[in-house]
Amino acid sequence: MKSLKVPFVPSLDGLDIKDVAASMETTALRESIDVINWKEFPYKPIVVFDIARGAKEMYIHYFVRGLSLKAVADKDGQFVHIDSCVEFFMRKKDEQSYINFEFNCIGTCLAARGDSRHDRTPFEADEYLKLRRYSTVQKLPFAELKGLYEWELTVAIPFELMGLDGANLPDMIRGNFYKCADETANPHYVTWSPIGLPKPDYHCPDFFGEILL
Repeated sequence: MKSLKVPFVPSLDGLDIKDVAASMETTALRESIDVINWKEFPYKPIVVFDIARGAKEMYIHYFVRGLSLKAVADKDGQFVHIDSCVEFFMRKKDEQSYINFEFNCIGTCLAARGDSRHDRTPFEADEYLKLRRYSTVQKLPFAELKGLYEWELTVAIPFELMGLDGANLPDMIRGNFYKCADETANPHYVTWSPIGLPKPDYHCPDFFGEILL
């Protein structure tokens, strides 16, 4: 199980989401998503993320370099794991319920709450509107592009959507960070914190790492 400490960077609050990544370059914590848990899926793109928090939001900036680029889903609530996708799953340390935030490379999001993969309540439309996102890829959907691509995605997730009070945060939450692209020429399932399961499965809070706040 991995652990990270999220730095408090109040200067990020109020920035346009387009400007957040540049500011995080010198203020955020940088981690890699580089664990191959399933040998039948050996492909590992280069994936790093910067993470920081302000008073009201968690900021995550992803950088990806790898084969193929795909973004079919263009409406929040659609499946994005089949596209070029990065994900953040989290839960309070003493709760069973967890939240999945999944984003494809154009910023389309699938988010839901629940106790298991099969017991989830999707986010409402007004909740999706509170997620600030900026991608370096065009916003229009497209079929898979073959070749080597680099892309970045910055997201600002309000603490309220995580079930947290920004003014009274717990010392720790649990979570994991993922990279996948299920329905591409190079499917992969790469994680930040290791997962000890026989088949790819991200809905496994028992393997979440520690995120210190």
